[in-house]
Amino acid sequence: MIIEIKVPALPESVSEATLMSWHKKVGEAVSREENLIDLETDKVVLELPSPDAGVITEIIAQDGETVTAGQVIAKLDTAASASVQAAPAEKPAQAEEPKAQAVAMPAAAKIAAENNVDLSQVKGSGRDGRILKEDVQAKPAASVQAAPVVASSPAIQIVGDRPEQRVPMSRLRERVAQRLLQSQAENAILTTFNEVNMQPVMDLRNKYKEKFEKEHGVKLGFMSFFVKAAIAALKKFPVVNASIDGKDIVYHGYFDIGIAIGSPRGLVVPILRNADQMSLADIEKQIADFAAKAKDGKLALEDLTGGTFSITNGGTFGSMMSTPIINPPQSAILGMHATKMRAVVENGEIVARPMMYLALSYDHRLIDGREAVLTLVAIKDALEDPSRLILDI
Repeated sequence: MIIEIKVPALPESVSEATLMSWHKKVGEAVSREENLIDLETDKVVLELPSPDAGVITEIIAQDGETVTAGQVIAKLDTAASASVQAAPAEKPAQAEEPKAQAVAMPAAAKIAAENNVDLSQVKGSGRDGRILKEDVQAKPAASVQAAPVVASSPAIQIVGDRPEQRVPMSRLRERVAQRLLQSQAENAILTTFNEVNMQPVMDLRNKYKEKFEKEHGVKLGFMSFFVKAAIAALKKFPVVNASIDGKDIVYHGYFDIGIAIGSPRGLVVPILRNADQMSLADIEKQIADFAAKAKDGKLALEDLTGGTFSITNGGTFGSMMSTPIINPPQSAILGMHATKMRAVVENGEIVARPMMYLALSYDHRLIDGREAVLTLVAIKDALEDPSRLILDI
């Protein structure tokens, strides 16, 4: 029986998705629930599992195409076997690419057609010798005829005597760009800076990190301390945890902390919900889980929705100082940076201490300089004397 493979229902507020790379080709057998293709939305990547076991008889929508919920993108024969279907399934595709379509992935064939590349001269590096788009792009310029620059093509173009490559933005990158522009346009963003001596936190971490990992099964990092310190400061200055809705100020009676994480798809900010009720171990476990999901493209929409305050750590990449941009509709964001040994004065003496610059960007429409500065000072004080977090002072 032939059944249609359709785009599943998309998350709320998402109208369309982009097909990534098909994991199967026409004529190949699939098992029930096997992932056929990933669909990229502007928020998350969704997997499309096969509704039944069978053989792919037709792929209607190719890699990179934009699709909508309910759209038919392929067909599956649940009664066929791969050996029976493989030969006839290739014929329609061979009509357009007689020599190499059988071993060229759709994206590779598209790039080759746009740039007049002879696929018979391209050696495939994929499974069973399949030609991937990277194989076509890696061909020497001499084998690629000069062609007009096409905005949607990821192929390398030779403009004059210099190479260029145009790659379409991913939906996530488009969404990030839109939100950053929105934040800059709608918020009156100011940033206040301070510095923190990380020695007390480092000493505490070094003293207990082995016991902590043995007890909780997760490493004790620095982010959990910053989350706890930020929450302590937000409790003292609730306006920094608030947001603007029209002409109203919404004071949130909860602390949902966004943690900025770099992923292969771009920057994502999953949310630690009710973070004030979480232990250091709970925070570390949740962040580790978010990082793994982000790496594999498995973050769900609910992981990224909401948030009352965010923390970003540019220090992991070596940043010494930056001005982080607010994540709407939040009103503030804390920026962490690299910890460096610097000379500081303590009790009239110059000593070396592991120092970190902190930055707090805030929406001046809602938050006055006083509250912003005192919030950052409260975070600094909590980190330089971690016992404050235990005593809630």
